[in-house]
Amino acid sequence: MENGGLTKNQFEATGDLLIRYGLVLVIGWIGAMKFTSYEAHGIEPMVAHSPVMGWMYQFLSVQTFSNLLGIVEIAIAGLIALRPLSPKLSSIGSASAVLMFLTTLSFLFSTPGWEPSLGGFPALSALPGQFLLKDVVLLGAAVLTDQSPSATEWGKGIRSADDLSDS
Repeated sequence: MENGGLTKNQFEATGDLLIRYGLVLVIGWIGAMKFTSYEAHGIEPMVAHSPVMGWMYQFLSVQTFSNLLGIVEIAIAGLIALRPLSPKLSSIGSASAVLMFLTTLSFLFSTPGWEPSLGGFPALSALPGQFLLKDVVLLGAAVLTDQSPSATEWGKGIRSADDLSDS
């Protein structure tokens, strides 16, 4: 099957690359922004309301917490990017991204964000609601970039990401 001059396999491979390195770009860029006062204070209400992370403000300043989060996000982006060199490290990066996006999606439930002027649920405010919805797509990209062996691959004798082909 031809698609813009590419075979289906080439088209899928191109999509895989765009998903992987698009995710790397987004996570890395957002991580780098964490070092700015603008971003540190932008995430403050979501972090403060979070039962998962809010307690950290008891001993870290808003900027210090944001800087540490930026380091983690840049490290995750770097790990995901390592797929050609180390599928295992890349898989760890993807799994870490999954955990990160699940954590940020939890802000939808812990941070006030239902728009009362529109009748409340399901109308989301721009912050945090609409801002956080993108994480559903990013979560899906993180899952797709995780090259851990599937159940069917385990049945074929593949026991680790190192056993996978270069796909």
